[in-house]
Amino acid sequence: MSRLRGYFCVSITLIAILVCSQLVAAQKTIGINVVFNRNINKTLLADLGQHGNIHRVLYEIRGVYMLAPSSQLAVIRSLAYVAAANQDQPRNTGPVQTLAVTDFSDGRSTWDMDAINVTPGPGSGTRSVAYDGTGVYVAILDTGLLQNWPLYFPSQRIASHYATTFAGGGAADAGATPQPPNKWEQDQNSHGTHVTSTILGYSFFGTPIQGVAPKATVIPVKVLNQNGRGWSSAIAQGIVYVTDLHRNQLAGSPMVVNMSLGGSGLDALEKAAIDYAIAHGVIICASAGNSGTNGMGYPGAYAPVISAAASGFVEEFSTSNWWYALDVPDPNDPSSYFIATFSSREKPGQDLDVAAPGVWTLGPYQVNGQQSYYYLSGTSMASPHVTGTVALMLQKNSGLSASDAESIIENTATKMPAGCNNVFDEGKVCWGSDATGHGLLNADLAIAATP
Repeated sequence: MSRLRGYFCVSITLIAILVCSQLVAAQKTIGINVVFNRNINKTLLADLGQHGNIHRVLYEIRGVYMLAPSSQLAVIRSLAYVAAANQDQPRNTGPVQTLAVTDFSDGRSTWDMDAINVTPGPGSGTRSVAYDGTGVYVAILDTGLLQNWPLYFPSQRIASHYATTFAGGGAADAGATPQPPNKWEQDQNSHGTHVTSTILGYSFFGTPIQGVAPKATVIPVKVLNQNGRGWSSAIAQGIVYVTDLHRNQLAGSPMVVNMSLGGSGLDALEKAAIDYAIAHGVIICASAGNSGTNGMGYPGAYAPVISAAASGFVEEFSTSNWWYALDVPDPNDPSSYFIATFSSREKPGQDLDVAAPGVWTLGPYQVNGQQSYYYLSGTSMASPHVTGTVALMLQKNSGLSASDAESIIENTATKMPAGCNNVFDEGKVCWGSDATGHGLLNADLAIAATP
């Protein structure tokens, strides 16, 4: 067969070129995620193994990640014991010293903390809510943390003994270690560090900055590479990992997961992992996506996930110190906000829950390895505001279910109708009713409504 394929590849006739491309395509190796319709056993694995190389078995969700020729996908789908199978889905983010403090609960307020009513006003060193995330674990599935993360976060707030990494799928990762050690704190992307800063707060060149849940404990789980890209197979493994922590070592401790990532399709293995997590009391939050009118990304669009669109403050950049000095009106007034044009709109069959600050939020973000801070925009920035709020709700009621948390957040949001607002230095920004979900996030009202 190899000699025959070689002959066709060197032939210059049109037919030969066509046959060559078909043969090569048939042999292309892809990552395939498989969900069984029954419990996995050795006999079924042996049978499935005839169609490719099995790299990871997730018994908890009856799932398998494997590498196989693309021509085998249809065959695998037809197997009697297979409930679903698809090509591994790509995911992306869209856009040392130690600290002597244990948390930033008395840190300076920024506009986004004021906007969701965690703090009473700009620059404040106090909180307007009675909860701070104590006792709650927040698993952040992202790019991991920068190597010098102790410059930004207290070591007491990062559960480094539970932090880990899961390698992604796709033929490019064939042979990669499924769970490479220590990669979680060797990130060069900064995305996961910026996301973490919204939840915990951060040190701004020595000045403490407030976070949504400054006394929560973060578990960094690296599922995206240094370019902020990854695969659903790694994300599913990460979800199962933190869920098993919640069921075993951390039994009795509430947990919420933040996923500021997404892609165009709902992956079968990822869906099974989310269902497994929610069934065992873990709440999942995710970004809505940055595709504008092209629709939401997954897993954010999946109904059991609490998804976040990106809202902004109309006076952003109106002064040099606007990010900590300008007062955002309380209670939330829709005339002070807008929905970003990049924020994904809800399409039929998708579920957008709430809008949260996601336009020009400040946090640690390094260039060339130097300690630095950047304004970032994206639904990736909106999601941790929601996740942090859920952490506060879980501190009040550790038995809160995912559906109850979602309902409370939706019912306490400030309704934001379709419309337009004039944004400083940008002009008129408009959005439809498909962009806002149930409205603007209110952390204080969500906590008050939590039983």
